[in-house]
Amino acid sequence: MSMANEPDKEGRELTGKHVLIIVVSAFAIIIGVNLFMAFSAVGTFPGLEVKNSYVASQEFDQLRDAQEALGWDVSAEIEGDVLTLSILDPEGDPVEVLNLDGTLGRATHVNDDQTPDFSQSSTGSYVANVGQLDGGNWNLRMTATAPNGTPFQQRIVIYIAGR
Repeated sequence: MSMANEPDKEGRELTGKHVLIIVVSAFAIIIGVNLFMAFSAVGTFPGLEVKNSYVASQEFDQLRDAQEALGWDVSAEIEGDVLTLSILDPEGDPVEVLNLDGTLGRATHVNDDQTPDFSQSSTGSYVANVGQLDGGNWNLRMTATAPNGTPFQQRIVIYIAGR
């Protein structure tokens, strides 16, 4: 059995300098990985949802009540490379909106975000070509304006089976 400072069978000796290099290297790897993870998290975070949260909170109840009064049933699906958005009134008839905008993307980052160019189909639903998307959860954050001028916002989760 050899002592800590005695040479091993190959003639190498474990010195304080070697231990210092090992410890410093281990901490450098840990700090490097932590910095990489922190920059990755901050770089993929979408950021602010509203510019002034106080003003948004004051308007929230009024906007929610007006939106719920519309009674719309909104759903979305993706088949192939086509996104179909269905907006139905309380009677189940398609709604024709004044304007429609949306952002389709992942919940975790903005790298795959796209703004679909919607057009109304003959069935009354809205369609847009979004290209071939990877499988998993996607979010459609849509905003529309009702014929009476009421703003409507909704986030719709769309699941695409793995491709």
